[in-house]
Amino acid sequence: MASALKNLSKYDDQSLPDIKDLKFGIVVSEWNKDITHALYEGCYDTLIKHGATTDNIYTTQVPGAFELPVGAKMLAGRHRLDAVICLGCVIKGETSHNDYINTAVAHGLTTLSIASGKPMIYGVLTPNDEQQAKDRAGGKHGNKGVEAAITAIRMGALKEELKTASKGIGF
Repeated sequence: MASALKNLSKYDDQSLPDIKDLKFGIVVSEWNKDITHALYEGCYDTLIKHGATTDNIYTTQVPGAFELPVGAKMLAGRHRLDAVICLGCVIKGETSHNDYINTAVAHGLTTLSIASGKPMIYGVLTPNDEQQAKDRAGGKHGNKGVEAAITAIRMGALKEELKTASKGIGF
């Protein structure tokens, strides 16, 4: 759904699971840091608001969005995490560079999620210009960092829930 049709920061907080024992990683791109740090604040504050402890949130920075998958892999390898949230911003420029970066990051995080069995959350903005990025990093369309945190909460809890569920046929 287009951000213009939905504020990304609105969600049903009554349906969220207990996360006091879950561990989260947050990997933040330094490129476009005004945007990515606003995403981080929204993400971190949301995790805390919903019961994550500061001791169970591990953060690292990488130079750019392209480095998010390897940063996520390194962070997950160092800590026993339930979900890793990757935050970045790739603003469209004069060339198709943004398409290559966005595709590589999406594929990298998907592959890493499947291979590791850990949710790797794609919290990367892909706006056409800086104003669109600001609108999605705490502006009129909410904060994509909040949405990424809610996704991590739900996926981390699902991972824990399915650990104890009975095995299905074929899996």
